[in-house]
Amino acid sequence: MNRKGYIVGLFAGAGVLTATLAIASPSRTTGTIAGSVTKLVVSGPFGLPKMSKQSRECVDCHKKESHGLYQQWGDSKHYRANVGCYECHAADRSDPDAMQHYDATIATIVSPKDCGRCHSHEVEEFLGSHHSKAARILGSLDNVLAEVVEGNNAFVTDGFPHGNSAAAVNGCWQCHGSQVKVLAGGKLDAATWPNTGIGRINPDGSEGSCTACHARHAFSAAQARHPDTCGKCHMGPDHPQKEVYEESKHGISFFSNIDKMNLDRPKWIVGEDYHAAPTCATCHMSATKNQPVTHDIGMRISWNNRPPVSVRPEVSDAKLGLPGADVPWQTRRHNMQDVCTACHNKNWVTNFYIQYDGLVELYNEKFAKPGAELYKLAKPAKELPSVNFTHEVDWSWWELWHHEGRRARHGASMMGPDYTHWHGTYEVAKTFYTHYVPAIRHLVKEAHESGDPERSAAADALAAKLDEVLNSNDHKWVLGKMDPEEAARRKAASDAFKARYKK
Repeated sequence: MNRKGYIVGLFAGAGVLTATLAIASPSRTTGTIAGSVTKLVVSGPFGLPKMSKQSRECVDCHKKESHGLYQQWGDSKHYRANVGCYECHAADRSDPDAMQHYDATIATIVSPKDCGRCHSHEVEEFLGSHHSKAARILGSLDNVLAEVVEGNNAFVTDGFPHGNSAAAVNGCWQCHGSQVKVLAGGKLDAATWPNTGIGRINPDGSEGSCTACHARHAFSAAQARHPDTCGKCHMGPDHPQKEVYEESKHGISFFSNIDKMNLDRPKWIVGEDYHAAPTCATCHMSATKNQPVTHDIGMRISWNNRPPVSVRPEVSDAKLGLPGADVPWQTRRHNMQDVCTACHNKNWVTNFYIQYDGLVELYNEKFAKPGAELYKLAKPAKELPSVNFTHEVDWSWWELWHHEGRRARHGASMMGPDYTHWHGTYEVAKTFYTHYVPAIRHLVKEAHESGDPERSAAADALAAKLDEVLNSNDHKWVLGKMDPEEAARRKAASDAFKARYKK
């Protein structure tokens, strides 16, 4: 009997909870939060009458050999439901990662497919989210940096006889996940395990890692609700959500009132069970009075700020083939505003989003769109047009959108003014005017001097575009061409400021 069949059989022996409920049901496609009454038949396991013989044998050994794991499991809801080691790790001999462990056939990795035997709804939502697709970064420019620019092929393992980059293995893959390679006898290749990357590609073909947030073997909801859990990945120069949160009023309130947050409550509804502050989970996942918990972290996000130019989330969902492609950004914003109104009034929430949209549009229109057009024209003017990170144009454009532009946008989205400005738009502008534009001018000169007619023609097109961009209303100040009326207004404001505060 396979893994799934065995476990279902165990739980069927324990009994199945079946009920018909009339509830206010949120719809993924329409975005209705309240008001649609739906009949649901809920059928699923609620625990075992006693611990299975197989798990008892596991426990008897592990409480001696792995006491820390035993204690963590003892603190979990799994323990109280008599769900033990074997219920999660049981495997069929035909499973790709099966291994013989004493008298039992088990798998080291418990994948979302395994967790879905009991937590089917949560897994379905997770698999429809960007989190589960995180390992697809392995084909992106980020990985070119880690594998080629920063790394080499000196890290040789059985699964990678031609080598791999230790920078990618120890860096990118630990957050994004990688494909776990299984060796003979069910042993896992050292380059791919241990790995709790949230988009990990598992031997059974499933994507994701539930333990990225619900760390084994306690699988604590309180830990998953704490901002530090999200901060394992969402921090650093290119996506500093953790640091932005800590700077914001939300983060300040959380750390000042952590004893009032009731993180370990089974029912954790904002405005009912806690009100001192929101966490990352509060805004992106957890229940409100009108919404249930969701494991699709994109259902309350109205901008995707990851790419060079911010796009609406349904656009990026469509590219990944996710069900969210059918959910418009207005619906997602409505979902997030429902969270906000647990603590803030409608005017406060509306005005915040006006401010946020303004910053995203500023970044998109002034820097991202013209910057992207310039970079597209710059590539054929390079000596090696198809090779990335070989010219200052490559590096400065990368820093501008991938690091600085993201910081500005993430800062505005989470009310972190320092990250919005000094770590964000200030750095964007500095890089644009003092690195990117000079690098483009230098590239034009190089191409014209190369004697290559194709590069020279590409340089002409690039120079013409740069001239157009710099003479636009957003950038003509740098050429000393600011509109006289605007210059006069600014001078008047400056004079008034000096008059007001001079001694």
